[in-house]
Amino acid sequence: MKQPDDNIFCKKIEGLVDNGMTYIESVILSCEQFGISPETGARLLSKPIIEKIQQEGESINLLPKKSKLPI
Repeated sequence: MKQPDDNIFCKKIEGLVDNGMTYIESVILSCEQFGISPETGARLLSKPIIEKIQQEGESINLLPKKSKLPI
């Protein structure tokens, strides 16, 4: 199967999130549906989706929390 356009891929992920999935789950499912590897899918993600995945990962302790200045 041909690699999806990054805009189509991101819209698919946002649609799944709107239906109650997490961003992490949505990316994995979208990769499976498009027949691409998660590494390829990662290159198609927009900056806002990457930031949301990072926040999700930090909230479930998959990623270390970044320090924030108390401003």
